[in-house]
Amino acid sequence: MRLTAYTDYSLRTLIFLAMHREQHVTIQDIADAHGIAKNHLTKVVHQLGTLGYIATTRGRNGGLRLGMEPEDINIGDVVRHTETDFHMASCFDDSSAGCMYSANCGLKGVLGSATAAFLAVLDAITLEQVVIKEERKQRGKAAPGKDPGVQDIAMHFKAPRKAA
Repeated sequence: MRLTAYTDYSLRTLIFLAMHREQHVTIQDIADAHGIAKNHLTKVVHQLGTLGYIATTRGRNGGLRLGMEPEDINIGDVVRHTETDFHMASCFDDSSAGCMYSANCGLKGVLGSATAAFLAVLDAITLEQVVIKEERKQRGKAAPGKDPGVQDIAMHFKAPRKAA
């Protein structure tokens, strides 16, 4: 599962705003902090504003701020609003030509379950939880224990097979 750059920028924007709640922030501030083109970020900010996640203020002292409290922003909801689809394979897309194995293939069910599990984990996390973890990381302090509901992910790869 891979999130689009659009969703990545959306999440980064929300995290940045949550970490800078004491001030109005500009799109340029966020773009500079993350090395993102301002015109890409403008589209992201517009949608996040339309969805109510961000409030904008025009004028000399204007800028962006969160439109909701961080504990009310569910990461799963943000991802669902910003991703175009969750097609893990072409058989998930009704507009695709289909697959010759679809009649007897169990892969679609397995991938569907994996996607549901992925979203269930994101549904259990709020922006507040993400920001607390990020602030600890930036301060360089190790968190005593783990945040409830958040598991570290360990990636395991098989060693490449040696040629016979």
